[in-house]
Order: sequence, then C-alpha cells, then structure tokens
Amino acid sequence: MNITHAKVVTVPVSDQERAKDFYVTTLGFELLVDQQMGPVRWLQVAPEGAQTAFTLASAEQGFTPGSSSGVILETADLDADCAMLAKAGAQVEGPTELPWGRQATLTDPDGNRFVLAAAGR
Repeated sequence: MNITHAKVVTVPVSDQERAKDFYVTTLGFELLVDQQMGPVRWLQVAPEGAQTAFTLASAEQGFTPGSSSGVILETADLDADCAMLAKAGAQVEGPTELPWGRQATLTDPDGNRFVLAAAGR
C-alpha cells in the first residue's frame, strides 16, 4: 500500500461565499483555489502548510450542507484556539479531557462538525 495522506476532504456548504469567509477569516485557512469551472464553483481551502485541502462544495454539486462529521483537526494549542474561535463567534464545545486526549468540537455555519484535538497524544 502506498497511500500517504488524504488529499481532499469535501465539506458540504449552503453558501460558498459565507463558508469561504468562515474558513479563511475565522479559522485562518489559506485560500487555495476559487474558480468557476462551467456551472460549478471550485473552492478549496487548507490550514497553512497542510497536505490535506478542504473543498467547500455546494448543494448544486450534489452535496447536503451540514452533513460532514468525523474530521479531526490537530492543534498545537487547543485552549488558545478554542478561545480565539469562540471570540470570533464560532460554535465551540470544550475542551474536554477524554481517556485518549483533550479535544473540542467545532461547528461551522452549516452544521458541519469537526474535532479539534490537542497534539501529542
């Protein structure tokens, strides 16, 4: 097996412009691609230096907004990120101490849920 990482994760959104603002402005992700490809807008963002990008896909592309869950984002400072995200108006639950480590839950404006996990465990 030669798989090295996940290249793209699709995040279903209802409004690509609102999603772009949340992921770029609130989360601090980089805008990688924002272009029209026929009737579809191809919009990709990623944390700086990440190997995995997030495609912010609309219902017109066949995706149900808010249906994504289970993606885990690792952070070097869980407490600081949770505080910064809450201050920016993001919906954050936690951090919580669990047997496998500390984590929090982040929900985007469409209801897509992400886990923020503390690095090192």
